[in-house]
Amino acid sequence: EVQLVESGGGLVQPGGSLRLSCVASGFTFSNYGMSWVRQAPGKGREWVSTITRGGETFYADSVKGRFTISRDNAKNTLYLQMNTLKTEDTAVYYCATDRGRWTLVAGWRPEFGYWGQGTQVTVSS
Repeated sequence: EVQLVESGGGLVQPGGSLRLSCVASGFTFSNYGMSWVRQAPGKGREWVSTITRGGETFYADSVKGRFTISRDNAKNTLYLQMNTLKTEDTAVYYCATDRGRWTLVAGWRPEFGYWGQGTQVTVSS
């Protein structure tokens, strides 16, 4: 059974940091690109970042320079280090497998597969 379990969310003040984790099981983690996607209250899901099987990383403009995606294939774990958090980063954050690709015209074109249940991140003073 495929499982993706996120953790590390919480309440943080603007300017603060959080590190999200996503532990994968039930599939060969190293064979998959992995992404973080978020959904703010009342809005649709927004792609945040991707790390490919080979370790290439891609970011949405809204988080570039503040967030860092990484993976540890030995631990079947995906990470998202979030620094200089803003109130607009408030959302439920999901990890997902992603077989997408980079395009010059549209940037990262995701192709999501398996999803986790999400972890809440709230940025508020």
